[in-house]
Amino acid sequence: MSGSPPRVLLTIGDPNGIGPELAVKAVMAAQEHPAFNPVLVGDRCVVEPLAHRAGMTVRETADGLATPMADVVDLLPVPSLPAGAFAPGRVTAEAGKATVAYLERAVRCLQGGGARGIVACPHSETAVNAAGISFDGYPSLLAELVGARPDQVFLMLIGAGLRIVHATLHESLRDALGRLTPELVHGAARAAVETLQAQGIPSPRIGVFGINPHAGEGGLFGDEDLRVTTPAVERLRAAGIDASGPVGADLMLADPGFDAFVAMYHDQGHIPVKLLAGRSAAAMTIGAGVRFSSVGHGAGFDIAGKGTADPDAVVGALRLVGAAETHMSAPGPFGATS
Repeated sequence: MSGSPPRVLLTIGDPNGIGPELAVKAVMAAQEHPAFNPVLVGDRCVVEPLAHRAGMTVRETADGLATPMADVVDLLPVPSLPAGAFAPGRVTAEAGKATVAYLERAVRCLQGGGARGIVACPHSETAVNAAGISFDGYPSLLAELVGARPDQVFLMLIGAGLRIVHATLHESLRDALGRLTPELVHGAARAAVETLQAQGIPSPRIGVFGINPHAGEGGLFGDEDLRVTTPAVERLRAAGIDASGPVGADLMLADPGFDAFVAMYHDQGHIPVKLLAGRSAAAMTIGAGVRFSSVGHGAGFDIAGKGTADPDAVVGALRLVGAAETHMSAPGPFGATS
């Protein structure tokens, strides 16, 4: 096994949500595509019943180098969930703590050379915070685990032909607007440029959304864009980056010529992608120096344990992170172009 190429690690997310089911279904979908066949990371007591139900067996591995086998779910075991705490559909502190433990183990494996990248199944911020762990999403946790500054790590939501990086993410709108600076917007755009260049787009065109309606209309609707987004765009251009803006998001999104956009806050970036891509969107963390993605939907506690969860978003995220080719497109089924 040690001679096998590294594979993508797939953490099962919140074990009481739909993550474990999605993970096993993703392995089933990838059986004929070994390059995308993931090694699961999580509690064996959670994964094994689902694998058996799907007619598959579980094989434990100490790293991500195991050679894929038909009808086998490879598992990097993380015994984190206490006995009796596996309760599909329930939001619990025990499940939140386990969610973090799975990602911690996956990051250690990745840093040790045992993986190509990580995909994480959906989490519950409520459950993780209930465990006493400050958590506002995977990007900030990943930054902490790899030793990166939180203001250097960003979420890029990808779907339906759009790539939108978020300068701020899971926080109140008041806090997000108060935290926006030219440096933060510039950092989000630079992270997008570096990611796209690494994926085969040498000179990406970046669109920067305005903060206020019409990007402030020259100060008529507030001076935030004059103070924050305009200086950020000027700095990007001075560095030779093809950046445009600030322009109102509604107008800028109608221009098909951009490779990525920078949104100022959560809903400004999430709404267009979620509207067009629905649950198929991938949530890629950029700026942390590792290949990492999650999905654009939640843990689905209302359908957990019912066997009805759709794995397409996880499959798309695996293709995004595990693809050997350099071109990065919106996620889709294995072998599909999008």
